Amino acid sequence: MINYEEIKTNFKGEIETDNATLIKYSRDASIFEVKPACIVHPKNTEDVKALVKWVAERKEKNPELSITARSAGTDMSGGPLGESIIADFTAHFSKTISVQADQATSLQNIYGHHPAEISGHATVEPGVFYRDFEKLTLDKGLILPCYTASKSLNTLGGMIANNSAGEKSLSYGQTKDYVEELHVVLSDGKEYVFGQLDGRELEAKLKITGFEGDVYRKMFRLVKDNYKIIQAARPTTSKNSAGYLLWEVWDKAKFNLAKLITGSQGTLGLVTKIKIKLVKPKPKSELLVIFMKDLKNLGDVVASVVSYHPESFESYDDHTFKLAMKFFPDMLKRMKGNLITLGFKFLPEAWMALTGGVPKLILIAEFTGDTEEEIYQKLVMVQKEVTAKFRLKTHITKDASEAEKYWVIRRESFSLLRQHTHGLSTAPFIDDIIVHPAELPKFLPELNALFANYPSLIYTIAGHAGDANFHIIPLMDLSRVDQRAIIPKLADQVYDLVLKYKGSITAEHNDGLIRSPYLEKMYGVEITALFAEVKEIFDPKNIFNPGKKVGSSLEYSLEHIKKTL
Repeated sequence: MINYEEIKTNFKGEIETDNATLIKYSRDASIFEVKPACIVHPKNTEDVKALVKWVAERKEKNPELSITARSAGTDMSGGPLGESIIADFTAHFSKTISVQADQATSLQNIYGHHPAEISGHATVEPGVFYRDFEKLTLDKGLILPCYTASKSLNTLGGMIANNSAGEKSLSYGQTKDYVEELHVVLSDGKEYVFGQLDGRELEAKLKITGFEGDVYRKMFRLVKDNYKIIQAARPTTSKNSAGYLLWEVWDKAKFNLAKLITGSQGTLGLVTKIKIKLVKPKPKSELLVIFMKDLKNLGDVVASVVSYHPESFESYDDHTFKLAMKFFPDMLKRMKGNLITLGFKFLPEAWMALTGGVPKLILIAEFTGDTEEEIYQKLVMVQKEVTAKFRLKTHITKDASEAEKYWVIRRESFSLLRQHTHGLSTAPFIDDIIVHPAELPKFLPELNALFANYPSLIYTIAGHAGDANFHIIPLMDLSRVDQRAIIPKLADQVYDLVLKYKGSITAEHNDGLIRSPYLEKMYGVEITALFAEVKEIFDPKNIFNPGKKVGSSLEYSLEHIKKTL
């Protein structure tokens, strides 16, 4: 039992224990339901420190005590679910402290085609919603380009926790590429600042006494002694959020534990402040829309388009498209502008749906530049190649409002599914697979063959075609035992296939309850043992978000699949 009066002694924020609130926080956007003991809303960093100290002092007598950080609750992996204390950071840690433009400096992204010009920085708290943050950055002519499809719903803290990515990541990388500093409360109840260190700065940290020094000494020893196997384990796909990002910590010149904490899903400490890099977006953009009647040439189409270096290259399937047409009024509400005018813009798509000519997959390639003429010339070149090689229907959007309809369908597809599939639940358990784009011609037929073994399974596919990162969302009746039984069986099959092609089981959604049990399958015993060592170094009492990344159990996860909508 938790003595809530004891917590209140040094805690100024709110504590909630009523059943309605506990039920609300027992779910996120995943397939899971885990009821917590209480919800706390820390008012400031001192509250966070006091809470961690309180749990640490009582952990030995009450091993079930823990703290799981949560912000918007949009996580699709079950990452912010826990049975003990949930710390909600949206109530009070919701300030954007500063946004500033700087002289542009180049940051070469090793995965992207466009070197990102860092033109500014922002300092924010983890409970800041991206939608509010973006308004402030755009006022300065800046943007954080690793935003997600759910950018109208998620927070910056969630992006840090998951090492999120999105439609711009083909060119600009993941959240880890933009994190400059993280303020983090560790398991000793003290706040520390983590960021990039050169050799001299690292030497100074290694000489510090106390817990901070221990963390640096042990982590440096771990990455140095295991350097070769850590680098060999690094996924070679353009994105990855599986496991702890050990290969990002040390490159023999720079040492950066903020890269490790990014993507750790709150298992190593509680982030209280974020300093992040910003870029200046290109002022002009237009879309080439490609309508594919089947998937047989998808890999080759992707390769052709990517060779022209689009800034974004996204996709959604016929199920998603039909859903958008079915709930047409809801789609219009999500777009800004005159509803009648917007409605007319959808007439071609509505006619396709009515006449049965819905394409199997719609690809949207965004090209950006300084002038419309520059972009249009490139679009015409791509269009000619795709038309000549593959005989596909294509369309170049005429203006931003026309382009917006395609973006809304892509970005809002999961939200539409959750809100309008009555009697069925969205079941994101194979929702974030990624392979190398060159492998798509071989990978996709094998993936389709797997799904052919489950003819009753309804599912949608959307995602980042340019990265070969697909979000597959089945619709299921999770109250049925036979439906729930599909989850571990199909997940095993899909992940085996992904790893056969040297992909990652999660590009940007992270591990949580759904994928932590599969980390050994992906990385092997040696690397997962290092993950456990990392957890022990930072969190020896297992205070933070237990059962994620390390110490997970597939049986526990399956037992906590929600059975009601």
